[in-house]
Amino acid sequence: MSEISNVPVDREEKGDQLQGAGRRRFLKTAGGVSLGALLGMSVPFARNMPSGIMPVALAEDMDVLAGKDGLTLLNDRPVNAETPPHLLDDAITPTNRHFIRNNGLPPEEMDADSWTLTIDGLVEKPMTLSIADLKKKFPVHTMALTIECGGNGRAAFDPPAKGNQWTLGAVACSNWTGVRLRDVLEAAGVQDGVVYTAHEGADSHLSGDPDKLPISRGLPIAKAMSDNILIAFEMNGEPLHPMNGAPLRLVVPGWPGSCSQKWLKRIYLRDIVHDGPKMTGTAYRVPNRPVAPGEKVDKKDFVIIERMPVKSLITYPATGAETKDRAIEIRGHAWSGDRLVDHVEVSFDFGATWQRAELDLPVNVGAWQNWRATIQLPQAGYYEVWARAVDDAGEGQPHAIKWNPKGYLNNSMHRVAVKVV
Repeated sequence: MSEISNVPVDREEKGDQLQGAGRRRFLKTAGGVSLGALLGMSVPFARNMPSGIMPVALAEDMDVLAGKDGLTLLNDRPVNAETPPHLLDDAITPTNRHFIRNNGLPPEEMDADSWTLTIDGLVEKPMTLSIADLKKKFPVHTMALTIECGGNGRAAFDPPAKGNQWTLGAVACSNWTGVRLRDVLEAAGVQDGVVYTAHEGADSHLSGDPDKLPISRGLPIAKAMSDNILIAFEMNGEPLHPMNGAPLRLVVPGWPGSCSQKWLKRIYLRDIVHDGPKMTGTAYRVPNRPVAPGEKVDKKDFVIIERMPVKSLITYPATGAETKDRAIEIRGHAWSGDRLVDHVEVSFDFGATWQRAELDLPVNVGAWQNWRATIQLPQAGYYEVWARAVDDAGEGQPHAIKWNPKGYLNNSMHRVAVKVV
């Protein structure tokens, strides 16, 4: 088979889309110091500069996506960036290709040596542990675990849904190293009557209010006691990337990525469903029934999202690829919350016929499954390759999105364009 020529995806460099310690310093000082003083010269149109934008001259070496490769920046305050599907072709997602989903501003201090995690609430023995304590007192595990943002695919909803307009790339499956959440909770002693965990990170609220948390989600205690939820301190054999929660985070595969608290500082146990920021109202919730596109839904009719739906992604070739060869390889990944994917099928005739792909088992529970197929295109022309997965409970991907007001859980089939010339 000949090589397929992928259409390159350019990353637009924007000096004003920045984060990190330099930008935080700027935002803290800009209110009391003139822009001219910061730059050492007059700025004729300073009054026109939008709030929260950092001058390029102060930001040259403070790229929010430092250590990342090819990600598309959706928002810079807070930072959110996704990975184009063709850059997710690796069986294990490299750190530089892992998406970023932030709700607040990352902490300025991320020193692993001084970091501590508190376990309290309804436990018999409240604990405050350093990362060194975690490594010493509990078995350390490395697992490939899939994280997907609950809003992945939101950009395709019509009517549009508010929020980051993720397309397909808010998903990844890296190797995470840490200790099991279950082991730590058991050591603390889970009291009778515990219903939910609650998680807090060290990131700060966009308003600057120190008493507000940007996000604090939790898990039903039964889920928290699963075997594959990690308190992680390494990512692909290295310390966590700052934008992926350094130096400590939760990794909760199969459920919305918002459950995987970053910059983790505290876990406490409660006898009610946790009601922290982004746990109430309509955040990470969907209607308890099918609704018509655009329908208004009362808040009391929303339920918390738990497991993510079955889904597949085509990572090769990139959409828009051109080839002279009619026999081409298609490959990608598939996953389905806490379940296994049973099979993946591909079609190149707009769904008239389907061909089963070769599907690997996950390397461990919680990892996505890699798949591949070779298709034979009959003649020159334009084709769309479609992929759909079906899990071991018989749930399959739909052709079209099932609309909901917040734009969550889009698991419609992925399609890529291929041209045979």
